[in-house]
Amino acid sequence: MSSDHDAPHRQQPTLLEAVVGLEAVAAAGDDDRFGPALALVGGLFGSAGPAEAAAAGPRLAALLPGAPPFPRAHLAMVVGACVENGADPVGCAGPVLAGLRGALTGTQRLTRRWAQTGGGPLPDPEGDDPVEAHDRVADPAHLDAWHAHLAVVGWWTLHLWQRAAWAVYAHPPVRREARTSGVTDVLLELFERYDGGRHDFKGLAHLALVLDDEPLLVLDRPTGTGYLLRMDGLGDTFQLHTLLAEVLIGGGHLPGTRPDPEVVALARTSVPDDRRVVATGAFNLVAPDGSWPWNEGTPSDIPVVDGVRTLVLEPPPYERSWSAGRLLQEVPGDLRLERVLPPAEAAQRLARTVPAQPAEPAFR
Repeated sequence: MSSDHDAPHRQQPTLLEAVVGLEAVAAAGDDDRFGPALALVGGLFGSAGPAEAAAAGPRLAALLPGAPPFPRAHLAMVVGACVENGADPVGCAGPVLAGLRGALTGTQRLTRRWAQTGGGPLPDPEGDDPVEAHDRVADPAHLDAWHAHLAVVGWWTLHLWQRAAWAVYAHPPVRREARTSGVTDVLLELFERYDGGRHDFKGLAHLALVLDDEPLLVLDRPTGTGYLLRMDGLGDTFQLHTLLAEVLIGGGHLPGTRPDPEVVALARTSVPDDRRVVATGAFNLVAPDGSWPWNEGTPSDIPVVDGVRTLVLEPPPYERSWSAGRLLQEVPGDLRLERVLPPAEAAQRLARTVPAQPAEPAFR
């Protein structure tokens, strides 16, 4: 008679073996087994090495479009974890960002139908029943059962897609490709339309708009000088303002007070502690048409003139200060001076700009 002690010991599969199993389940279209197979992959991720995680990422990302709607968001989270552990971010980003777009579209459907069916507090994904939400929003005259299901799925899983998208957008090649392809513009528009109240997309929007290896032409009106610089990883205009002062005033090119080294370090790579370190404005940042870009905005707001983003520096109309640091602590930032424009070129470019319009505040 055999006993449990006589049974052969089952060796735990590796992460990649579990991925193969999930791929087989997906190929078979077996939605009932997809969740357990995905749970096995997720459970093995913590013990996997970086090489396994890197290899698993693109393979798991390829399964996202065909995955069942609810497990799909959890699969996206595993893909994001793979990217954070070395998987190719560009190879993983497309399905993740497409999934975020789908979830945002679903939430719009849900909030719209919720308002049409009496309004009131929107469902709580942590405590309410998605079936009840589906029954409320589904109506063939307004939203068929399948799209109602996707609306509920989007509302219940949006936070997972947001985190997975952050993992891929943290990488400059993804930001460049998504911006060039128009994916970022679509997502930004969906962020603007979002009216669910449960999510704040400001950080993700700033991350998506970060400019990498981007030239910046700066013209200083008081001195008539010009500078070509290059931006990397700058997520907000406060950060750019500090680094402009460091490079141009600290570098001896413009008069003024050099920023405190701690303020500069916080704008580049340092992580803030509990103290409030104050940065002080050195310029008025002005667009070539005389409008005032917001310090609270992003360097991507700076207009492109003749193929290069162009900014004019003018004396500050009033004293302004802000908390030093970076909006995106995870992203290191830098600004480098590439060349000083010859006086004739600087004068020619300045002649095509408009002085600041005095009625519009730059700091809001």
